[in-house]
Amino acid sequence: MINRREVREVVLQALYALEVGKNPPGEIRTYILKEKLGNDKEALKFAEKLFLRTVDMEQELDAIIEEQIKNWEINRLAVIDKLILRIALCEFLRFDDIPTKVTINEAIELAKNYSTQKSGKFVNGIIDAALNVLSEQGRIEKKGRGLIESPRK
Repeated sequence: MINRREVREVVLQALYALEVGKNPPGEIRTYILKEKLGNDKEALKFAEKLFLRTVDMEQELDAIIEEQIKNWEINRLAVIDKLILRIALCEFLRFDDIPTKVTINEAIELAKNYSTQKSGKFVNGIIDAALNVLSEQGRIEKKGRGLIESPRK
């Protein structure tokens, strides 16, 4: 069974193929998601949902990122950092069963493993700030026990 961290890694690869390689989403689903996760139906289902929702929400997610990176342009961010931020923000907004703390921890680990030495702290800072704003706006809706947390101050 494939764990969700591994699924997020595959989704990150798929988003990278879309962003940098400009591969069509259908091909990415076939050649990255299904090829790497195909035997694990639950993992594949989660990966496809996360991938497609992140792609569909790209403009909205980038607008949230831009609000948090004052005095910096989104196109100057490291591609991997931007993709990790998109994944995390998508989880905040569209996956009501994933605790925000889990999303934050997973994003930091992805940044540490796939980006620069300072990316973990950078990603953490942007996600924390975005979580505070989104929470204040009432846009974070988590359901279930242990899923509702107050943002860190």
